[in-house]
Amino acid sequence: MTEATTSLTGMRFSKGHGTGNDFVLMADPDGLRELTPEQIAVLCDRHRGIGGDGLIRAVRSKHVSEGAALLAAHPDAEWFMDYNNGDGTRSEMCGNGVRVFVHFLLSQGLVTLAPGEELTIGTRAGIKVVSRTANGYRVDMGPWDFIFPEQAAQGGSDSVVSAAGLEVDRPALSINMGNPHTVVALADLSELAGTKLGEAPIVVPAPPYGTNVEFVVPAEPLVRDDVGHISMRVHERGVGETFSCGTGACAAAAAIRFWAGAEAPDVWTVAVPGGEVGVRFFPGAEGREHVELSGPAVIVAEGVIADGMG
Repeated sequence: MTEATTSLTGMRFSKGHGTGNDFVLMADPDGLRELTPEQIAVLCDRHRGIGGDGLIRAVRSKHVSEGAALLAAHPDAEWFMDYNNGDGTRSEMCGNGVRVFVHFLLSQGLVTLAPGEELTIGTRAGIKVVSRTANGYRVDMGPWDFIFPEQAAQGGSDSVVSAAGLEVDRPALSINMGNPHTVVALADLSELAGTKLGEAPIVVPAPPYGTNVEFVVPAEPLVRDDVGHISMRVHERGVGETFSCGTGACAAAAAIRFWAGAEAPDVWTVAVPGGEVGVRFFPGAEGREHVELSGPAVIVAEGVIADGMG
């Protein structure tokens, strides 16, 4: 792995989003231009940079230590999604970002993927298998789990969350989707709209490495035509409120499904400020339940970084 580049000038970039969760994307196949956290924060700044919830660097797995470790068991995982939050902090992965990452690889001619075909990629949360659909992409996000399983089993919640705009603290459930999430159920859409996410909610006890926090309202009725329906807003660690969060949508569906009981469906529609994504639960090959995330991905711009930025 090389030292970070000393200048951003002349670097090519794309801007893309998945249901409004937006990213700066860069192709670095040979791993020659690893950016510093400060440079990433500059690029993702919405007033002085390009603007984005995070930055995704497309690099061949063999050039990244975490990617190289995955290749032994998954030699088809040629590409690694090097993801950082908008403040420059490193993150395990991003569910919406996975779709946008694969769409970016296609747009750059780095891979080919016809509708119905699959592509395996590496992330810091392990291997993800992405299928192209007629209207976007489906991602096998892998297995989900409780972060505090004993507490979840005992009472259905494992923590308490306070946030501006909520009069009282709320019980919550923490879900591991390869990155950490804490899910809070609210009573109605007006309460969801009134929750202020300009600053990070307080979670007690918090997962060891921090957490994303989802505020969720179940639809009434919750299930229509064997599909569960929920609405969600999210505060992402290292970012703030975003228009969408793919792993957060999966975590929110997992928590509401758990609270709803054994008769809850396996297929869910999650409404976020940036649109809708689909979530499906299914048995995994290793005997653990997996989660599939589906939705669109869009590249909106391409360009070259001008002199004077970073």
